[in-house]
Amino acid sequence: MGYWLLKIVLTPVMLVLYRIRTPGRRRVPARGAMILAANHQSFCDSIFLPLSVPRRVTYLAKAEYFDDWRSAWFFSAVGQIPIRRGGGSESERALETARGLLGEGRLLALYPEGTRADDACTHRGHTGVARLSLDCAVPVIPVGISGTSDVQPIGRNRWHLFRPVTVAFGEPRTLSGDEVERLGEHEALRQFTDVLMHDIAALCGRPYVDEYVARPASVDRT
Repeated sequence: MGYWLLKIVLTPVMLVLYRIRTPGRRRVPARGAMILAANHQSFCDSIFLPLSVPRRVTYLAKAEYFDDWRSAWFFSAVGQIPIRRGGGSESERALETARGLLGEGRLLALYPEGTRADDACTHRGHTGVARLSLDCAVPVIPVGISGTSDVQPIGRNRWHLFRPVTVAFGEPRTLSGDEVERLGEHEALRQFTDVLMHDIAALCGRPYVDEYVARPASVDRT
């Protein structure tokens, strides 16, 4: 209930305050499990992307966002589910949660880069999205988000108004079992992810860099 109420309220407001373009939006089907894989430049990416499609979008969000009841209400209302980030079993729990959501026919949004980039590039992606596509037999739509780093730069709470934002949707991709058999699982996951990140880079107009976004050393980088 909270999700749709916020969406009904926020959508016309955001359309007035920002020049939002959504090329390729018709590639998102009206129903059925699917993954939206996007670049990540600003916290407000997680606001603009759900507002760009008519369906409910679910995110796996940092559990720290839910530590305070005021922010917990907001993040729950915008469709985010808390996940403790980290390697090993924590990563597997996140994947299990995502598999369950896709099994329910949800539209799941993920950031393959793993965290926000503080430069003007698109970075090497982690293979979790490819793993989900393979395990759940669901397509992945690459999404290129641009303009949000001008709306809300990293480290800033204040949003700049009347800036153009584009959320562009590419052609769906699916990782098949045949591809895994031909290349081997590790190589197939890696190749699918690399192609996906190049798609995202082209959609958002940011050059691709074959390096992970800097993260704490304890985080697993598959």
